[in-house]
Amino acid sequence: MTMDVLASARTLRAGFVGGGFMATVHSRAARAAGAALSGGASSTAERGRAAVERLGLDAAFDSVDELLADPEIDVVHVCTPNVTHAAIAEAALVAGKHVVCEKPLATTVADAERLRSLAAERGLVAAVPFVYRFHPMAREARARVAAGETGRLLSVHGAYLQDWLATPHDDDWRVDRTLGGPSRAFADIGSHLVDLVEFVAGDRIVRLNSTTRTVYERRATNVDIATEDLVAVVVELASGAVGTLLVSQVAPGHKNALTIELSGTDATVRFEQERPDRLWVGRAAASTVIERDPARLAPDAARLSLVPAGHPMGYQDAFNAFVADAYAAIAGSPPDGLPGFDDGARAVRVTDAVLRSAASGTWTEVAA
Repeated sequence: MTMDVLASARTLRAGFVGGGFMATVHSRAARAAGAALSGGASSTAERGRAAVERLGLDAAFDSVDELLADPEIDVVHVCTPNVTHAAIAEAALVAGKHVVCEKPLATTVADAERLRSLAAERGLVAAVPFVYRFHPMAREARARVAAGETGRLLSVHGAYLQDWLATPHDDDWRVDRTLGGPSRAFADIGSHLVDLVEFVAGDRIVRLNSTTRTVYERRATNVDIATEDLVAVVVELASGAVGTLLVSQVAPGHKNALTIELSGTDATVRFEQERPDRLWVGRAAASTVIERDPARLAPDAARLSLVPAGHPMGYQDAFNAFVADAYAAIAGSPPDGLPGFDDGARAVRVTDAVLRSAASGTWTEVAA
C-alpha cells in the first residue's frame, strides 16, 4: 500500500519522544512519508516545548505518559538516550502504539528480548532504524549475493570508522555508560555494520573474538570513561565464512566510513556508505563499478531508487525510505527487509557477545 492510499484512508499520526539530532531526522522522514506530526515530549515539559517548536510538531506534551495516553497518536518514535529506550518502547507498546525505536533497542539482552516478545504478542509494528539497508546499492548487493552471483561465501570484511570523538576535547553524553549503556562504539555504529553484513550476506555470525580499547578515559567533561572507542572483531558465520570487522570513533579523517565487502568463490561485492550510488563487483578476470540506475537494478533496489541516475541519494533518503516502509507495515503491507525488534534484539545479542569476548579474551558464541 502506498502512503497516498494510507493517507486517503486515515492520515497516520506520529508522536516523537526526544528532541535532538535523531528526532530531527525522524521527523523529516515522517513528514516525507505523509504522516501528521501530532506532537512531542522530552525529559521535561520545557524541553518538550522547545523540541516541538524546533521540529515543527503540532503540540507539546508535558510528559511521555501524556503523549502515550493520547488516543489519536498511532506511532511513537523513540529518539532519546540509549538507557531510556527500553522503558519508553515498552510503555508505548503497552499503550497500543506502533513503535519506531532508535538503536540500541535496549542495553541488556533481557530487555531487548522482552520488547521483541511484547511487540509480537501485541501484533504491533515495531521497527529499528538500521537505515543503511535502505541505500539502493546495498539492496543491489544483497540481490546479487542471493542470486548466487558471488558463489559460495568465503569471507566478509567490514569497517565503520568515524572521527567525531578523535581527540580528548571531543565529548558527548554517549561516552557515559549511565546514559549510553555498557557499549558505546559497537552499540552505536558496530550494530549498523553487523546488521548490514548479515542482511546483505543472508548469513549470520555464530561466534566471534573481539578486542576493545578505550583511548581516552577522560574527556572535556566526562571522566572515568569505561565505554569503548574502538573494537576489532574476528567473526565466523553460519555458512563457514570468516571475516574481520573494525569499528572506531577515533579514526581521524573518517566521517562516516561504513564499508562492507563480501567475497565468494566467483565474485566480491563492496558497498561504501560514503559513496552510496555505486557498487563495486570484483572478479579474477575483471572488476566493474555498477552505478545506481533504476532501469538496471534488481526490483528491490530499483524500488528504493527514487531519482534518476546521476542524481545523488544519501542518508536522509535512506532514512525516509525506512520510515515509509514502517508506515506501510502499519497500513498492513510490510515490505521486504524492514528491520524490526527481532533485528534490534539481534544487535543487542551481538553487542553482548562482543563485550563478553573482550572481557574473557576468548571466542564467544552468539545466541541465535
